Amino acid sequence: QVQLVESGGGLVQAGGSLRLSCAASGSTFRIMTIGWYRQAPGKQRELVASINSGGRTNYVDSVKGRFTISRDNAGNMVYLEVDSLKPEDTALYYCNALLIGGSRYWGQGTQVTVSS
Repeated sequence: QVQLVESGGGLVQAGGSLRLSCAASGSTFRIMTIGWYRQAPGKQRELVASINSGGRTNYVDSVKGRFTISRDNAGNMVYLEVDSLKPEDTALYYCNALLIGGSRYWGQGTQVTVSS
């Protein structure tokens, strides 16, 4: 099993920045990919960025150039730097771990609210 704890969310004005953190513990050696997802009220959860064990990253088009996903060398911390925030980025942000064998684990989320 893997436990995930997100932090770093908050209230920020449009154009501002935040750094979201995802701390992984447990069987982290089995993690293949960690993704950051978000869910806004009344909308489906969407994947915004991911990073795999080889360091390869992917981003949804709407955040390219504004969000940067990274991890520490041990792979136990994954960060999402969110810049040039827009009101439409307001959502609950979750990290998700995909493990060898196909199991997925979710954190509880951290709220990002962007005021105009």
